[in-house]
Amino acid sequence: MSTEAEALRAALAWQVAMGADEAILPAPQPRLAAAASPAAPEAPGEGPSGRRAAAVPRSLPPAGEEAAALAAGAASLEALREAMARFTGSPLRETATQLVFSDGVAGAPVMVIGEAPGAEEDRLGKPFVGPSGQLLDRMFASIGLARGENLYITNVLPFRPPGNRTPTDAEIALFLPFVLRHVELAAPRLLVLSGGVAAKALLQARDGITRLRGRWHPVTLPSGQVMRALPTWHPAYLLRNPKAKREAWADLLLLRRELDRG
Repeated sequence: MSTEAEALRAALAWQVAMGADEAILPAPQPRLAAAASPAAPEAPGEGPSGRRAAAVPRSLPPAGEEAAALAAGAASLEALREAMARFTGSPLRETATQLVFSDGVAGAPVMVIGEAPGAEEDRLGKPFVGPSGQLLDRMFASIGLARGENLYITNVLPFRPPGNRTPTDAEIALFLPFVLRHVELAAPRLLVLSGGVAAKALLQARDGITRLRGRWHPVTLPSGQVMRALPTWHPAYLLRNPKAKREAWADLLLLRRELDRG
């Protein structure tokens, strides 16, 4: 392939990754003529059959297709870890020390999903082991949960972003198939979404964590199963804003009440 063709292919892949989903055709289309005889109106959000129409997915870039295929093909947590280690579609793996997969007990009733590894997590290969992880352990211990007994922990991104920067929307979308498959394989009863990045990724919501926290939200997995998820403040935010610990405590009590219902 020529250098020019390679450049054009790379430019197209970048546009798709950034959300471009429509091409400009070389000839004008008779849209006004089509608009002159519109079809019968449908109810909002419903198709011709009366059922709610499914959202049409945008075309995935090659890396996104690879991630989705690897995630779907993993039949166990270990297989998922190996698939993520083989995935070469993100440059984050080149700047991180190692893959950070999970910690805690698989099959635990509660699965915590955070943002991305920090410096300590990147060094040790486990999520939430720095100062924010120590606070997380104390928070969940206050309602009888511990990562060595009945808690399972992971992140949206398995690799540390350079400089601990916030993950981009493209990075979140790229790793989302792995996260959803991780939830399916870990099979918790309830999800806790720690921070705005995790809430945005799993809930596909426009609202920020301030509006999302404190109540349960549905998360639909690729299998069709619907999980209940509770967004709450990330421990790193609580370290910077101690006054928010009261709200985090209210979220933990909400989680404890739900667990006690059996």
